[in-house]
Amino acid sequence: MKKGLLILSCLCCLLLVGCGKYGEKDIIKDFSKKIESGSGYYLNGELEIINNEDSYLYDVEVAYQKEDNFRVSLKNKTNNHEQIILKNTEGVYVLTPSLNKSFKFQSEWPYNNSQSYILQTILKDLESDNEKIFEEKDDMYIFTTKVNYSNNNELTKQQISFDKDLNPKSVVVLNNNDEIKMQMKFNSVDYNATYDETYFTLQGNMQNVETETTSSSLDAIIYPMYIPENTQLSGQEKVTTETGERIILTFSGDNPFTIVQETAQVAEELLTIPMYGEPYIVTDTVGAVSENSVTWVSNGVEFYVVSDILGSQELLEVANSISAVSSIK
Repeated sequence: MKKGLLILSCLCCLLLVGCGKYGEKDIIKDFSKKIESGSGYYLNGELEIINNEDSYLYDVEVAYQKEDNFRVSLKNKTNNHEQIILKNTEGVYVLTPSLNKSFKFQSEWPYNNSQSYILQTILKDLESDNEKIFEEKDDMYIFTTKVNYSNNNELTKQQISFDKDLNPKSVVVLNNNDEIKMQMKFNSVDYNATYDETYFTLQGNMQNVETETTSSSLDAIIYPMYIPENTQLSGQEKVTTETGERIILTFSGDNPFTIVQETAQVAEELLTIPMYGEPYIVTDTVGAVSENSVTWVSNGVEFYVVSDILGSQELLEVANSISAVSSIK
């Protein structure tokens, strides 16, 4: 009888221990609570984007304020060029302070795609993937989930790592061959951040910034390294405009497209330009991607790639290959 009671007692203890195990559902639930418990959060870190043999590094700062205000600063570590993605009650903007310009989008950013530096979208990916993989390793909680990058089907999964206090430490985005294409490393996260009333306003972010000096002429024509199959350069035109120069490259064949390069100009007064599509990191900067066009500004040059045939993913391949070439005089 005593032996039977002892066995029953041991089984009860084991069941209690099993019930108390801290698992993946608890981690996701508590991570959600940490995001929503305060009035906002602040984080910073470093983002690396790998494009073929090129690597782009950004210092990243993310601010969030309830209910739906976001401010993401992306500063290119090579040239210190900073852009800000801003979401407030008036819309979604990409701010380029050095040109005194903002670009306004009608967009569901950041919720419409995976974002490796936005906690809400990391949580969304964790909650929506019923086939995610979880492991506990080296005092870290590690999840492998699917990703949703609608403009880049090459990106298929990510590894999200948390420390024991549920602070995100890294998000590594991979392709089907398990090659790293994007990597966000978090330095610090404050789940109880507060902000003043101007922090998420357009004017508040565009005041007291230094504008850059731009040229009125293009030093070189920049050609893409990637050209779709059975397509070739068929036309090249240089035009003088009121503010500088414009080069138009026409590519004909099975997959025709056009590239426009134009000298970027600093606006005398704050200029807000309506944009179609979604904010997206293109080459070394934040641009705009729509179904049939890609637009961005890099090193004082505005680029525009457009096609009636090619979709956004292939246009991005063309756009991302432009930065990888040497300028041809």
